[in-house]
Amino acid sequence: QVQLVESGGGLVQPGGSLRLSCAASGFTFSRYAMSWYRQAVGKERDLVAAISTAGGSTNYADSVKGRFTISRDNAKSTVYLQMNSLKPEDTGVYYCNARRLVDYWGQGTQVTVSS
Repeated sequence: QVQLVESGGGLVQPGGSLRLSCAASGFTFSRYAMSWYRQAVGKERDLVAAISTAGGSTNYADSVKGRFTISRDNAKSTVYLQMNSLKPEDTGVYYCNARRLVDYWGQGTQVTVSS
């Protein structure tokens, strides 16, 4: 069955870094555009970053441009989100999304940026 398993979240101080990973299985990973979304408490789930099937095109929310980098390894069926210069407003649950004709979602991983 389809699975998206996120990992790498945790507690980090402002200015720190984290690298999230999302391991996919149960579908042809290389055919799906991949994205990371973020949901803070009491807010909607918002797009953070997206990457095309071959990785040649990326898109970022204005709030993370220059700080976050999305990448993918189709041989490992894994998408990554490198997060640098983290701010308290980056706190939330980060979800991995796979999209082609349908959407698949992971269970989410908590990122907390606090001193």
